[in-house]
Amino acid sequence: MATVKEKKKESANKLQHPTERYMFWYENMLLQRRFEEKAGQLYGQQKIRGFCHLYIGQEACSSGTASALTPDDKYITAYRDHGMPLALGTDPKAIMAEMYGKETGTTKGKGGSMHIFDKERNFMGGHGIVGAQIPLGAGIAFAEKYNKTGNVCICFFGDGAVRQGAFHEAFNMAMTWKLPVIFVVENNGYAMGTSVSRTSNVTELYTLGEAYDMPSEPVDGMNVEAIHDAVSRAADRARKGEGPTYLEFRTYRYRGHSMSDPQKYRTKEEVEEYKQRDPIEQVKATILENGIATQEDLDAIEARIKAIVAESVQFAEESKYPDPKEAYTDVYVDQDYPFIMD
Repeated sequence: MATVKEKKKESANKLQHPTERYMFWYENMLLQRRFEEKAGQLYGQQKIRGFCHLYIGQEACSSGTASALTPDDKYITAYRDHGMPLALGTDPKAIMAEMYGKETGTTKGKGGSMHIFDKERNFMGGHGIVGAQIPLGAGIAFAEKYNKTGNVCICFFGDGAVRQGAFHEAFNMAMTWKLPVIFVVENNGYAMGTSVSRTSNVTELYTLGEAYDMPSEPVDGMNVEAIHDAVSRAADRARKGEGPTYLEFRTYRYRGHSMSDPQKYRTKEEVEEYKQRDPIEQVKATILENGIATQEDLDAIEARIKAIVAESVQFAEESKYPDPKEAYTDVYVDQDYPFIMD
């Protein structure tokens, strides 16, 4: 009987990607899933307050992007923003502490769930105003082009944001100046709670880019391989100076828009249908069918991730809330700015 290593070698030529990448995707997506499941529980216990938008079901979008780009590239998204920094390697403890509003969080407890940032990993944050990050993403790409870094910026937004004027203004400017930006609409079908078909005559959202002659395409957002490949092609174009690309990730969130969403606008049958295409289960099946790892190996990964999540909760619980005086810090770059009073 062939060993796991022998099967791994035999299957390497049949797989679309290196075996190490499948393992990265599995562990990376599973961390996001387990972290957010715990966050949902903590929200129910009122340990996490305010708004909280879970990414459960959409993990392929962040993991496929992280594997396709470089650590020097820039990332920006909307307020469903826990998955992307986890995919990029931000410390789960700092993210959980931020969601708790603690001083050890990614933004010292000042931003909360919707405003996770990580400058070290070039994650330019989650943004709470619908569509506001789209021109910011174009601006970041402009800076990369101006400084001739060779880096790209990938800018995520939801399907509701394509109705905003900022979307169209940014697309026009990005194409005119051939900016190295990848625009991604994570189309989970419902924006806040209204289906795309009820809010627009255009339901094939990728076609909106065609009005600006922007290369645009739909992508299976439940398939991490498809995400990786599409982002890789777009990044290659951008680095060659050929300008932006617009991708429509057709994905799905299993939970509501936010934790306060009763989800009365869709059926349980529809949710279950999408769960049959779960991105984590797809990668897990590929790993097992091709002998990349055993079930015991995956069980060990699961146990390690559960421990990481538990550690992040303990860290957040034990961290202190910020001093009220912190409200006056990090407002302006100049430390002696005269119009801050305490």
